[in-house]
Amino acid sequence: MKTPLSYQTIAGYGETEIIIQKSRFICQAGPVKTEEEAQKFIADIAKKYWDASHNCSAYLVSDLIQKASDDGEPSGTAGKPMLEVLHAKKVQYTAVVITRYFGGIKLGAGGLVRAYSQGTSAALEAAGIVQPILHQSITITFDYAHIGKLEHELRQNSYFLEQPVFTEHVSWTLWVPVDETSQIQSQIIDWTHGQANVELGGLEYRVK
Repeated sequence: MKTPLSYQTIAGYGETEIIIQKSRFICQAGPVKTEEEAQKFIADIAKKYWDASHNCSAYLVSDLIQKASDDGEPSGTAGKPMLEVLHAKKVQYTAVVITRYFGGIKLGAGGLVRAYSQGTSAALEAAGIVQPILHQSITITFDYAHIGKLEHELRQNSYFLEQPVFTEHVSWTLWVPVDETSQIQSQIIDWTHGQANVELGGLEYRVK
């Protein structure tokens, strides 16, 4: 399976609260790397709010790893619409839990679907959505004579630059989007008149 160049997920933990017809909905979203982390996130919240009427949840780690739970709400009125919002927002590696304290007024099936959909969107908004891009590590080794030119050119771009290492030569590692690797390699050759050594390293998702 080909590694995607980018994907969407949430920036971090997000929490918000909404009141609908006297029912209190505590909406929480958290980033997860695995299904086990998603299940733990859900279990921890359910334990914290053990006295709630419902702790409904959904997680989407990938298209093959996803799950939703109504946790006692009428079938299809909570977990499924929560999961549908995750798909609509195209966020992966994300778990959402909506804790409901019943306020005494029934919302009906349509009202519940709207409430849990709204709560999921609110939790994602609170967390913030980001798009990690697959980056390639490139280490350049060159003579000191080229440092001024390279520093000027590299800082004109939005690459991630690590601290240069100064020994007999200069060694400088940067991270560039994978689809720009060939371009930057050619540019480095031009900037140094072919006198730099360019070595490719690992791959890593990074957020600009």
